[in-house]
Amino acid sequence: MSQNQPIIFPKEFLWGVATSSYQIEGAWQEGGKGESIWDRFTHAPGTIEDNTTGDIACDHYHRWQADIALMKSLNIQSYRFSIAWPRILPQGRGQLNQAGMDFYSRLVDGLLEAGITPFVTLYHWDLPQALQDKGGWPIRSTAEAFASYADLVTRHLGDRVKNWITHNEPWVIAFLGHQFGEHAPGIKDWNAALRTTHHLLLSHGWAVPLIRVNSPGAEVGITLNFTPTEPATTDPNDFNVYRHFDGYFHRWFLDPLYGRRYPSDMISDYIDRGYIDDMSFTLPGDMQTIAARTDFLGVNYYTRAIVSAASNPDKVDEVIYPGSDNEHTEMGWEVYPEGLYNLLNRLHFEYRPPKLYVTENGASYSDGPNGDGRIHDMRRLSYFNSHLRAAHRAIQNGVPLAGYFAWSLMDNFEWAKGYLQRFGLVWVDYDTLERTPKDSALWFKDVIKENAIVG
Repeated sequence: MSQNQPIIFPKEFLWGVATSSYQIEGAWQEGGKGESIWDRFTHAPGTIEDNTTGDIACDHYHRWQADIALMKSLNIQSYRFSIAWPRILPQGRGQLNQAGMDFYSRLVDGLLEAGITPFVTLYHWDLPQALQDKGGWPIRSTAEAFASYADLVTRHLGDRVKNWITHNEPWVIAFLGHQFGEHAPGIKDWNAALRTTHHLLLSHGWAVPLIRVNSPGAEVGITLNFTPTEPATTDPNDFNVYRHFDGYFHRWFLDPLYGRRYPSDMISDYIDRGYIDDMSFTLPGDMQTIAARTDFLGVNYYTRAIVSAASNPDKVDEVIYPGSDNEHTEMGWEVYPEGLYNLLNRLHFEYRPPKLYVTENGASYSDGPNGDGRIHDMRRLSYFNSHLRAAHRAIQNGVPLAGYFAWSLMDNFEWAKGYLQRFGLVWVDYDTLERTPKDSALWFKDVIKENAIVG
């Protein structure tokens, strides 16, 4: 299809933006909120690249009404945000913090009044520190606590919210948080990481039927992060590293969610390497619970990986990003829209989720205001353009892609990178917290208006 021909999306295609609670809300000790593992982690010296915290972040907690007005001005149809568990249950379970629930209730009402569909993630990494102190995700009782939390939230908001995501990126929670220690809670323990994956998936499975009861007619899913992977060469050793990486990053989550149990090759790998002795943390009935029917799969995609046994023979579980001649974002990630096209096709033809949403896709570039006050972020605009075209090609193949959420609405606290990376469609001046839409936001506004890429 010519670059000059309009790329028209399906009539009911949903256009949105995404954020998460810790990255934008601030107000870390206000309104009865309890401490989260990210509050604890960021206040420890040396954990964040620029030594910052999310204490204030974008101050969305106080500026949510203006942020809704900003979204409305950009034609945003749906807002994917997450709920801070310790704002609802400061101790992780037990007594409801009504002020916290009221905040999200007002936010939901404000979105609906503006004609914006709330798309809610129940867990985007900010576990109550009180639960971490009792063992965190590596222990089964945390999964039980999550199910109770999900039940509570959906009983209060389920009459108005009809799109629910249980977890965002279990791989990141488990492995960046518990294997590499780069994210909260900062643990480096393979056994803890693998137990965490199971309890996250189990808690998802327990939550799904509760959400359905509390939010009649709602659609429920989970969001995974994907890094489509290729072997560097046809050498069998490279292919074996590819097999393992794909299992570690993708199949370990997809297979159980879609009724295939944990992949046997990965169980063997993990036991052979001494990461776990056995799968005794998996109890009878767990796999059936994890495979609970969902309405959609959320897809977070940024880049691909090319893996090679020669380049990293002893650490095949680590992400190996390609050193190609393609453009790279300021995160060091290759710009590779073909990876999104390949991924969407694979998920559809191999796992057959009823519906797919791109729940995150975006690029970090630090382009700031010029003399004219505009932010001419053409590289980000080009990134979105190319990836939306790739997504459209997948739709033409029959992939049931129902919507696209750009990451992110605005520049924010980028986890271990602090405020050094800017993914926002909207520029945030971190001194004044003033918001300024970038050129990519104005382009995205037109795409939404036309439901098409024109020109």
